[in-house]
Amino acid sequence: MSEDLRGRTAVVTGVSRRRGIGFAVASRLARAGADVFVQHWAPHDAEQPWGADDVPAVLAALEAELVPGARLAATSLDLAAPTAGEELVARAVDALGHLDVLVANHARSGGDGPLAEQTAQTLDAHWAVNTRSTILATKAFAAQHDGRPGGRVVWMTSGQGHGAMPHEIAYAASKAALAGLTASVAHDLADRGILLNTVNPGPVNTGYLDVDAEARSPEELAAIVAHFPGGRFGEPDDPARLIEWLVSDAGRWVVGQVLSTEGGFRR
Repeated sequence: MSEDLRGRTAVVTGVSRRRGIGFAVASRLARAGADVFVQHWAPHDAEQPWGADDVPAVLAALEAELVPGARLAATSLDLAAPTAGEELVARAVDALGHLDVLVANHARSGGDGPLAEQTAQTLDAHWAVNTRSTILATKAFAAQHDGRPGGRVVWMTSGQGHGAMPHEIAYAASKAALAGLTASVAHDLADRGILLNTVNPGPVNTGYLDVDAEARSPEELAAIVAHFPGGRFGEPDDPARLIEWLVSDAGRWVVGQVLSTEGGFRR
């Protein structure tokens, strides 16, 4: 798509690593002509096995993707806070004005486990970031939207509806809530000129496969990749292509759907 989003402003959350889905989405929207506002929270990445990137370098790389005249703004914001969803939208409006697109790509991962290890704290921690902040950011986004064409929201779920995730109960629960709520919120937003869809990106190598490579034999890694008919793991740009299409005018007839982009992943 060539500058299909010129004149529109997109918010993309979870943009703190160049290998992340958020960066891939924001890059595509920038190349399509949008003004882009991104949220990052590097402390979460620093706790993961793959570690955190240098955020200023990530933002510089994203800025290089903008078309002439387009703008980039960013904020560091912990989406676990009770008012973070509304704060995200308020900061984006202050920086760039009216918002047309919201891509809620952020997620809390890690610190999870099987059912026997769940506590109120583990469940609440994943709910707060993955579900509550997404719903409240969507509410605030809809409140500032003036009904002009191009209103779009994309939520992110996971593969919990296609196969078991027994070691990620809190994460799967928080993502299942978004998938289950999609049709209801989409029904509400459609009357306000905003189209909501949810994307399951499937298994995407955002760096964790490299960590696995240090702990697994080549044979074990080959067995994992064999689950994909295409012979490779998902890449961040795979779901980003779908998301770019959904928020463009080409996606205007898709509403309230939970879409998987998994490359035929066989569980």
